[in-house]
Amino acid sequence: MTVFPASPKETHMIFVADHASRHIPDDIDLGVPHGALDTHIAWDIGVAELATALADAFEAPAHLGHVSRLVIDLNREEDAPGLIPSVSDGVHIAGNIDLTPAERQARLARYWEPYHESLAILIDEIRPSLLVSVHSFTPQLATRPDEARPWEIGVLYNDDDRAARIAIPLLEAAGVMTGDQLPYSGKLLNSTMNRHGEGNNIPYLGLEIRQDLLADAAGIERMSQLLLPVIRQCRDRLG
Repeated sequence: MTVFPASPKETHMIFVADHASRHIPDDIDLGVPHGALDTHIAWDIGVAELATALADAFEAPAHLGHVSRLVIDLNREEDAPGLIPSVSDGVHIAGNIDLTPAERQARLARYWEPYHESLAILIDEIRPSLLVSVHSFTPQLATRPDEARPWEIGVLYNDDDRAARIAIPLLEAAGVMTGDQLPYSGKLLNSTMNRHGEGNNIPYLGLEIRQDLLADAAGIERMSQLLLPVIRQCRDRLG
C-alpha cells in the first residue's frame, strides 16, 4: 500500500484505489497463465496512475492497494464468497480453490486487514469531508461477449449518493457517457466505501473508468483533467 504525499496540504480528501496493483507475492502460486496477470482480472488497469495524478493535483493523500485482487480482493467484505476468487472472467484460479480456513485467514491477516486498518488510521488523522474511490472496468468481458459496455465513466454508490448526485450531471454536461450504477451497482459492490465512507458518514465519490481510456499516459492525463473540476465541485459543495 502507498500513501502520499508525506505531508498532504489537502486535508479534507483522500483518494482510494483498492485494485491498483497486480503484485503476486513470490510465495503464492495462483496457477494462472502469466499473461492473465496483465489483464483486468488481476487489477484495475490505469487506476494507480490516475489516482496518483488526481491526488497530486489536489496535494492530497492516495491510498493504493498493494496486492492483486486475485490474491485477495480488498473491495470485498471479510466473509464475501469472492474475497479470494476461484474464477475470474472465465479464468480459473487454481491456487485459490482448495484453501484451508487457516490459509484463508492468513491472507486476510497479511493483506486485507493491514490495508483497511491503515486506511482507517489515515481517515482518523485527516478527518476528510470527501473520499474519492477510483476503479476501472474492461470494455469487454470474455464471458459476456454480447454485452455492450459503452459507458466512459460509471458512478457507484450504495445508500449515500450525495457526491454521485453532484457528479453525474456534471459528467453528462461535459459530454461523458455516464453510467449511473453502471456497469456495476454500488448496492452490490461497494465494500470499501461502505466500511470507510458510509460507516463514518463521510460522503464519497465512487468512480469506474473504462480501461481503454486509461491505456496510456495521454489517456490518463485527459481523464485526470476531465475529473478534476468534477471532484472539485463535489468537494466544495459537500465540504
